[in-house]
Amino acid sequence: MPKQKTRNSVTKRFKVTKNGKIMHRHNFSRHLRARKSEAKKRAQKKQTVMTGYFARKLKKYLGIRTKGVDTRKK
Repeated sequence: MPKQKTRNSVTKRFKVTKNGKIMHRHNFSRHLRARKSEAKKRAQKKQTVMTGYFARKLKKYLGIRTKGVDTRKK
């Protein structure tokens, strides 16, 4: 069976921490920033941890093994 290739689109958008958490950027932070508050703009600069089903799916795309986790839809 051939090796599974990592998805390059995922590697460009998400970062994996040392402990295996997936970090991502906030959405709605590129344009139309004049109407957003300064606190919201500051908060959107920081990356956030992604959790749940989608995070498990991304780990599969990145080629990271997750122990005992089934990523198929139920």
